[in-house]
Amino acid sequence: MPDLDVDRLTTVIEDFNTIFIRLPSVRRLNFSALSVLHTLGRRGPLRLTDLLATEQLKQPALTSLVAKLEQDGLLQRRPDPADGRASLLSLTRTGRDLVRSRHANRVEKLAALVARLTPDERAVLAGSIDVLHRLTDLAEDPA
Repeated sequence: MPDLDVDRLTTVIEDFNTIFIRLPSVRRLNFSALSVLHTLGRRGPLRLTDLLATEQLKQPALTSLVAKLEQDGLLQRRPDPADGRASLLSLTRTGRDLVRSRHANRVEKLAALVARLTPDERAVLAGSIDVLHRLTDLAEDPA
């Protein structure tokens, strides 16, 4: 089996991400806003400090973005039951609906692209799902 060309893999993932993030036509938001909404949708309520660890933003920028998303009715703050001085951020119903609709739209558009692959290419892609999931898990593991 040939060695994995990690440089080429990186380039392909970057190129794929470029088109993938643009697939949905449902309510366009900037990348940072979408990232925050996606993170809260996947991980549930988080403190701002926990959200800082997942986002590529400095605290002032994230604080401003969270305030805008809150003003837009996409997320809400609630007192943290473990620490009354802190707040938990979570998606509102509108925020959850937006995340779901973007996901559904992305599934539809990606399915149309996948349908254009050969059966062998689809089989290779299907076999890659677990490996990509594992890479995601490894990236989130602090070890």
